[in-house]
Amino acid sequence: MDRKPDIGWDDFAKLDIRVGTVVRAEAFPEARRPAIKLWLNFGEGVGVLKTSAQITARYAPDVLLGRQVVAVVNFPPKQIGSFMSQCLVLGAVESGGDVVLLSADQPVAAGASIA
Repeated sequence: MDRKPDIGWDDFAKLDIRVGTVVRAEAFPEARRPAIKLWLNFGEGVGVLKTSAQITARYAPDVLLGRQVVAVVNFPPKQIGSFMSQCLVLGAVESGGDVVLLSADQPVAAGASIA
């Protein structure tokens, strides 16, 4: 995969990337591509946001509860079928398209900012 064009620090600084804790997860069978609905707690100031993630190749809803993941919390909401996504969970995309969620390697406070 080729590198994307360079951006300035100001562009990166506009992203609000935080650690959220999965408080609810359920299958999203009506999605066009297999997905899981997630509710993430980002603590005071942000609260609980929901998202849809195409991560079914590696994860089941029940194993995600309590897991801390990294997400962008300041994208505008996006309608995905009958579900309104409020944040974007980040993950590494493997060559076959499977997504591996990004997370902190030690527990952190819900809503901790990524620097």
